[in-house]
Amino acid sequence: MRNLLLTLLFAACANGLLAQGAPPQMAADQPYTMEYYYKVQWGRQQEFLQLFLKNHYPLLQKNVETGRMLSVKIEQPANHGTEDGRWDYRVTIRFKNSTVATTANPDEERFIKQLWPDQDRYKREEQRRFEILLAHWDLPVTDITPAKK
Repeated sequence: MRNLLLTLLFAACANGLLAQGAPPQMAADQPYTMEYYYKVQWGRQQEFLQLFLKNHYPLLQKNVETGRMLSVKIEQPANHGTEDGRWDYRVTIRFKNSTVATTANPDEERFIKQLWPDQDRYKREEQRRFEILLAHWDLPVTDITPAKK
C-alpha cells in the first residue's frame, strides 16, 4: 500500500512539473533567442559594464557582422528587486538558429586575437570582469505572442 501511495504521489508531482516546462523554440532553421543575466558586486556595476563593452561587446558585434548572430541588445533594470532576484544587466542575443546558439564558434579565438592584439591585457581585464561578477545565468526564451488576426 505504501509503495502504491508513493507511486501515485510521484505521478501527480511529475505531471505538474512537466506541464510547467517552457514551450520549445521554433524549428532548427529559425532564429533562436537567449537572454544572459549578470549580477555584479554592489558598487562594481559601472566597472563591469565598462569591461563588458570594451572586451566582450566587440566580439558579439563581430558575430552579428558574420551572420552568426542576428542582433544583440543590452539592458539594465530601471529599479532593483530583492537581492536574491536581482540582476544588473541582461544581454539578449538572437542567433541565426539553435545550432549556432548551442555550439562553440570555431572562429572565436581568431576573432579575439584580431580584436585585442594585447592578449595579456585582454586576459587580465576579462579576469577582472569575472572577479566582480556574483552570478551569471543563461535563459533560452520563446516568443509565444499570438499572431495578429
